[in-house]
Amino acid sequence: MNTESAEIIDLESYDREKTKELLGQLGGDVSSCFMCRTCTASCPISVVDSRFNPLRIIRMILYGLIDEVLSSDFVWLCSSCYSCQERCPQGIRITDFMTNLKNMAVQQGYSPAGVKAQMDIIRDAGRIYPLDDFDNKKRAKAGLPSLPTSCDVVKKLLE
Repeated sequence: MNTESAEIIDLESYDREKTKELLGQLGGDVSSCFMCRTCTASCPISVVDSRFNPLRIIRMILYGLIDEVLSSDFVWLCSSCYSCQERCPQGIRITDFMTNLKNMAVQQGYSPAGVKAQMDIIRDAGRIYPLDDFDNKKRAKAGLPSLPTSCDVVKKLLE
Protein backbone atom coordinates (compact mmCIF):
# COMPACT_ATOMS: atom_id res chain seq x y z
CA MET A 1 0.00 0.00 0.00
CA ASN A 2 1.23 3.45 -0.88
CA THR A 3 1.21 5.31 2.44
CA GLU A 4 1.90 8.66 0.77
CA SER A 5 -1.60 8.75 -0.76
CA ALA A 6 -3.42 7.16 2.19
CA GLU A 7 -5.76 9.48 4.06
CA ILE A 8 -5.58 9.55 7.83
CA ILE A 9 -8.97 9.64 9.49
CA ASP A 10 -9.24 11.25 12.91
CA LEU A 11 -11.82 9.26 14.85
CA GLU A 12 -11.41 11.31 18.05
CA SER A 13 -14.54 13.29 17.22
CA TYR A 14 -16.56 10.21 16.25
CA ASP A 15 -20.12 10.45 17.59
CA ARG A 16 -21.69 6.99 17.52
CA GLU A 17 -25.19 8.26 18.38
CA LYS A 18 -25.14 10.94 15.68
CA THR A 19 -24.00 8.35 13.13
CA LYS A 20 -26.71 5.92 14.24
CA GLU A 21 -29.34 8.65 13.91
CA LEU A 22 -28.06 9.63 10.47
CA LEU A 23 -28.12 6.02 9.27
CA GLY A 24 -31.74 5.81 10.34
CA GLN A 25 -32.56 8.91 8.29
CA LEU A 26 -30.64 7.74 5.23
CA GLY A 27 -31.95 4.19 5.13
CA GLY A 28 -30.31 1.61 2.90
CA ASP A 29 -29.07 -0.39 5.92
CA VAL A 30 -25.42 0.19 5.00
CA SER A 31 -24.33 -1.05 8.43
CA SER A 32 -24.76 -4.60 7.11
CA CYS A 33 -22.09 -4.00 4.43
CA PHE A 34 -19.27 -6.52 4.73
CA MET A 35 -16.93 -4.58 2.45
CA CYS A 36 -16.86 -7.03 -0.46
CA ARG A 37 -16.36 -4.14 -2.96
CA THR A 38 -18.97 -5.49 -5.39
CA CYS A 39 -20.57 -2.04 -5.46
CA THR A 40 -17.35 -0.35 -6.52
CA ALA A 41 -16.50 -3.08 -9.04
CA SER A 42 -19.99 -2.72 -10.57
CA CYS A 43 -19.95 1.07 -10.74
CA PRO A 44 -19.34 2.56 -14.21
CA ILE A 45 -18.52 5.94 -12.64
CA SER A 46 -15.74 4.57 -10.41
CA VAL A 47 -14.03 3.28 -13.56
CA VAL A 48 -13.75 6.78 -15.06
CA ASP A 49 -13.43 8.83 -11.87
CA SER A 50 -11.71 7.30 -8.86
CA ARG A 51 -13.14 9.98 -6.56
CA PHE A 52 -16.45 8.12 -6.69
CA ASN A 53 -16.26 4.91 -4.72
CA PRO A 54 -19.51 3.62 -3.17
CA LEU A 55 -17.69 1.54 -0.56
CA ARG A 56 -15.55 4.49 0.49
CA ILE A 57 -18.66 6.66 0.90
CA ILE A 58 -20.37 3.98 2.98
CA ARG A 59 -17.30 3.60 5.19
CA MET A 60 -16.97 7.36 5.62
CA ILE A 61 -20.58 7.54 6.82
CA LEU A 62 -20.06 4.56 9.15
CA TYR A 63 -16.98 6.31 10.60
CA GLY A 64 -19.06 9.43 11.25
CA LEU A 65 -17.47 11.57 8.52
CA ILE A 66 -20.88 12.95 7.65
CA ASP A 67 -19.97 16.55 6.89
CA GLU A 68 -17.03 15.45 4.75
CA VAL A 69 -19.37 13.35 2.60
CA LEU A 70 -22.20 15.88 2.37
CA SER A 71 -19.85 18.74 1.47
CA SER A 72 -17.95 16.70 -1.10
CA ASP A 73 -18.41 16.86 -4.84
CA PHE A 74 -17.91 13.12 -5.30
CA VAL A 75 -21.33 12.22 -3.85
CA TRP A 76 -22.87 13.97 -6.88
CA LEU A 77 -21.05 11.70 -9.33
CA CYS A 78 -23.47 8.81 -8.73
CA SER A 79 -25.47 8.31 -11.93
CA SER A 80 -28.19 6.27 -10.16
CA CYS A 81 -27.76 3.38 -12.57
CA TYR A 82 -28.55 0.81 -9.83
CA SER A 83 -25.65 -1.47 -10.84
CA CYS A 84 -24.30 -1.49 -7.29
CA GLN A 85 -27.69 -2.06 -5.72
CA GLU A 86 -28.65 -4.88 -8.07
CA ARG A 87 -25.39 -6.74 -7.42
CA CYS A 88 -24.99 -6.19 -3.67
CA PRO A 89 -24.90 -9.63 -2.00
CA GLN A 90 -26.25 -8.06 1.22
CA GLY A 91 -29.18 -6.43 -0.57
CA ILE A 92 -28.14 -2.95 0.53
CA ARG A 93 -30.10 -0.27 -1.28
CA ILE A 94 -26.98 1.71 -2.19
CA THR A 95 -28.51 3.83 -4.95
CA ASP A 96 -31.36 4.84 -2.67
CA PHE A 97 -28.78 5.63 0.04
CA MET A 98 -26.86 7.85 -2.40
CA THR A 99 -30.07 9.66 -3.39
CA ASN A 100 -30.83 10.26 0.27
CA LEU A 101 -27.29 11.59 0.78
CA LYS A 102 -27.78 14.04 -2.09
CA ASN A 103 -31.12 15.15 -0.68
CA MET A 104 -29.54 15.68 2.73
CA ALA A 105 -26.67 17.61 1.14
CA VAL A 106 -29.17 19.93 -0.57
CA GLN A 107 -31.06 20.44 2.70
CA GLN A 108 -27.83 21.43 4.40
CA GLY A 109 -26.80 23.80 1.59
CA TYR A 110 -24.11 21.62 0.00
CA SER A 111 -25.46 21.28 -3.54
CA PRO A 112 -23.35 22.16 -6.60
CA ALA A 113 -24.25 25.34 -8.47
CA GLY A 114 -25.74 23.37 -11.37
CA VAL A 115 -28.18 21.55 -9.10
CA LYS A 116 -29.26 24.84 -7.53
CA ALA A 117 -29.77 26.36 -10.99
CA GLN A 118 -31.91 23.38 -12.07
CA MET A 119 -33.97 23.60 -8.88
CA ASP A 120 -34.59 27.30 -9.53
CA ILE A 121 -35.72 26.59 -13.11
CA ILE A 122 -38.09 23.86 -11.92
CA ARG A 123 -39.46 26.10 -9.17
CA ASP A 124 -40.03 28.98 -11.60
CA ALA A 125 -41.20 27.08 -14.69
CA GLY A 126 -42.51 23.83 -13.24
CA ARG A 127 -40.11 21.72 -15.31
CA ILE A 128 -36.43 21.65 -16.22
CA TYR A 129 -37.11 22.60 -19.85
CA PRO A 130 -39.78 25.28 -20.14
CA LEU A 131 -42.00 24.82 -23.17
CA ASP A 132 -43.22 27.69 -25.31
CA ASP A 133 -45.18 28.24 -28.51
CA PHE A 134 -42.07 27.54 -30.60
CA ASP A 135 -41.86 24.03 -29.12
CA ASN A 136 -45.53 23.40 -29.86
CA LYS A 137 -45.07 24.56 -33.46
CA LYS A 138 -42.26 22.01 -33.87
CA ARG A 139 -44.48 19.35 -32.30
CA ALA A 140 -47.35 20.24 -34.66
CA LYS A 141 -45.03 19.89 -37.68
CA ALA A 142 -44.08 16.43 -36.41
CA GLY A 143 -47.73 15.51 -36.02
CA LEU A 144 -47.62 15.58 -32.22
CA PRO A 145 -50.20 17.21 -29.98
CA SER A 146 -49.30 20.45 -28.25
CA LEU A 147 -48.22 20.47 -24.63
CA PRO A 148 -49.15 22.97 -21.94
CA THR A 149 -46.64 25.79 -21.68
CA SER A 150 -47.11 26.18 -17.93
CA CYS A 151 -46.77 23.58 -15.25
CA ASP A 152 -48.45 25.21 -12.28
CA VAL A 153 -49.03 21.91 -10.47
CA VAL A 154 -45.30 21.46 -9.90
CA LYS A 155 -44.88 25.08 -8.86
CA LYS A 156 -47.60 24.63 -6.22
CA LEU A 157 -45.92 21.47 -4.91
CA LEU A 158 -42.66 23.32 -4.39
CA GLU A 159 -44.22 26.25 -2.53
